[in-house]
Amino acid sequence: MIEIQDDSILRSSERERRNKRRFQIEQEVRYKMLYGQRIAETGNGKTMNISSGGVWFTTESMLTTGMPVELSLTWPVLLNDNCPMKLMIYGCVVRSNERGAAVAIERYEFRTQGRNFPPGTQPGAEVQLTN
Repeated sequence: MIEIQDDSILRSSERERRNKRRFQIEQEVRYKMLYGQRIAETGNGKTMNISSGGVWFTTESMLTTGMPVELSLTWPVLLNDNCPMKLMIYGCVVRSNERGAAVAIERYEFRTQGRNFPPGTQPGAEVQLTN
């Protein structure tokens, strides 16, 4: 589900202080807390909103503020209408509570996940026809 949050209808006293537009994207997410080159903790959650500067997502437990984290989620739109993509987000936990965590995005990349073909229809696969 993708929904654009429009802050223009809020009164100035209620307006968010964030300067990036947030998108309500609810997708399953896998996270890895990194400690140097080691993975300190892993878990699953669900993104609640994403902007170009950060992401808010649910977590299985409170995450340590200041720790680097890697997020992986399936992007809800196909590349060229047929290739699934994965969004990889690398950042730092800036806030965490019992409901979830906020991560400041330091960098991100889209990766293709490959296409799923029905059996016998992969490109280059031989198809036998019977009469």
